[in-house]
Amino acid sequence: MLLSPLLICTALAVPAKADNPIIQTIYTADPAALVHNGRVYLYTGHDEDGSTNFTMREWRVWSSADMVNWTDHGTPMNLATFSWADANAWAGQTVYRNGQFYWYVPVRQRGGGMAIGVAVSSSPTGPFRDALGRPLVANGEIDPHAFIDDNGQAYLYWGNPNLWYVRLNADMISYSGSSTQIPLTTAGFGTRTGNPSRPTLYEEAPWVYKRNGLYYNVFAAECCSEFIAYSTATGPTGPWTYRGTVMPRQGSSFTNHPAIVDFNGNSYFFYHNGALPGGGGFTRSVAVERFTYNANGTIPTINMTTAGAPQVGTLNPYVTQEAETAAWSSGVETEPSTEGGRNLSFVGNGDYVKIKGVAFGAGATSFTARVASGASGGAIEIRLGSPTGTQVGRCTVGGTGGWQTWTNATCAVSGATGTQDLYLRFTGGSGNLFNLNWWRFTAAGGATNLVTNGDLESGTTGWGVFGAGTLASNTSVVHGGSRSLAITGRTGSWNGPSQDLTAKLTNGRSYTTSAWVRTQSGTPTAKVTLAVTANGTTNYVSLTPAAPVSSTAWTQLTGTVPVSWSGTLTSATLYVETTSGTDGFYVDDVSVQ
Repeated sequence: MLLSPLLICTALAVPAKADNPIIQTIYTADPAALVHNGRVYLYTGHDEDGSTNFTMREWRVWSSADMVNWTDHGTPMNLATFSWADANAWAGQTVYRNGQFYWYVPVRQRGGGMAIGVAVSSSPTGPFRDALGRPLVANGEIDPHAFIDDNGQAYLYWGNPNLWYVRLNADMISYSGSSTQIPLTTAGFGTRTGNPSRPTLYEEAPWVYKRNGLYYNVFAAECCSEFIAYSTATGPTGPWTYRGTVMPRQGSSFTNHPAIVDFNGNSYFFYHNGALPGGGGFTRSVAVERFTYNANGTIPTINMTTAGAPQVGTLNPYVTQEAETAAWSSGVETEPSTEGGRNLSFVGNGDYVKIKGVAFGAGATSFTARVASGASGGAIEIRLGSPTGTQVGRCTVGGTGGWQTWTNATCAVSGATGTQDLYLRFTGGSGNLFNLNWWRFTAAGGATNLVTNGDLESGTTGWGVFGAGTLASNTSVVHGGSRSLAITGRTGSWNGPSQDLTAKLTNGRSYTTSAWVRTQSGTPTAKVTLAVTANGTTNYVSLTPAAPVSSTAWTQLTGTVPVSWSGTLTSATLYVETTSGTDGFYVDDVSVQ
């Protein structure tokens, strides 16, 4: 392990009977959600264990493609990101513009009061850097939220006890004019009784968005304890009309914090409560519910549940899945991996992770896990339905000589068919057993991956170059196994490692693609493309959405799309490209299934 287990608290363990709260390994608060390239990115604060105040020193990022299995991307930003701040890594929000991600957060200035800072990254998972080296705005108030209107004008809202906004410039790190206070009228924000200094229900945490020409302002109302309310307006700055309650006073936290996004044709409401063991007003947990607007555009009353949102689609077990992706975790932590990204750590006897809605189809025959152990190891029990459900396989994990000394462990699997909730249960002796970086199954029939030498362990075998460039087998920067593929000398953004799939495709079939990419320098946006030529016409199919990649960590490009053509297929070439630039990059663990 990278850190001494004495420095990390025991992970939170609760029965996996539901999917809310959606993060169980740490206390999280103040959700902000962003939809980008087919995933929902969730930005949260981190309540420190045992807090008796709002003790928060860092922010965290998670993402999901199905709203139930969430990937832990770690800590891309903390108080040290802002040299001028010394405390209070509180509720922030992230937006995307100009190919960049802007994260607005409140922090305490050194020797002063609360201020709003802004950090920027080319990737939704960071790392983020301070964009200004100073506050963007500072009037002692908190809870920033940025909104970009249809006409391109961006606004930053914030405030407690007041509600403010500025008009952001197109660079998103400066603004025009001065801070403007929104009038808090009872008509606009409801009536509070018994507190003459706060005559309206507005408390904090504004979340502003536009739907069908109407502007919504969803906010935390009337502490303490807070409920969630909302107002609407015909313009982004009002005048506002109070519309009522979104979420009543529920849960064991005296605060709440809203976020609303649309994803894959559905609407989702994020909030926090104190539902985890040891939870409360200073040790909170983020949760999510799916909802449907009323026919007249009003928001229905949404109640907290333990069930959470239903799954969107299924999870493919036949591509590499990060071990830190789960619907529920018990007893484990995560930490940075020397192979990029994060890995499960502090794995003890009886700990487990649940991965929901895994589509095994006709069945799996084997399971491979990327493991490391500075002790004597243990075993991974592969179970279906529950932590004590049917065992369909068991992989022995031995000592590898170090907590970041990685090897593959493979075992036979029998009986994993259909769509199931998968439980990886860890067993062994006392103390920490091993770390787990990623896993994947092999389907019945074996020949599931259309890519030859997709794990790159056979050097450059099966690979060519689309356009210009030089390929080389690489052993110093790898995602899985001992080798990856490096390309240098590209002269166009569309140049990249390629494979001929002409004889392997079936017309009209959907294929799931996964590729791990890491740059040698720069931060381009990459994707996997299929050039399909039939009857003399070439069409280019984006097998994965484009996603930012960097030199500091591996990024998974993944997507499922139908592939079809008219006439006689003469060529089908898969290749990895960037949308601009000619930076060299690495690829590893490529599959098309």
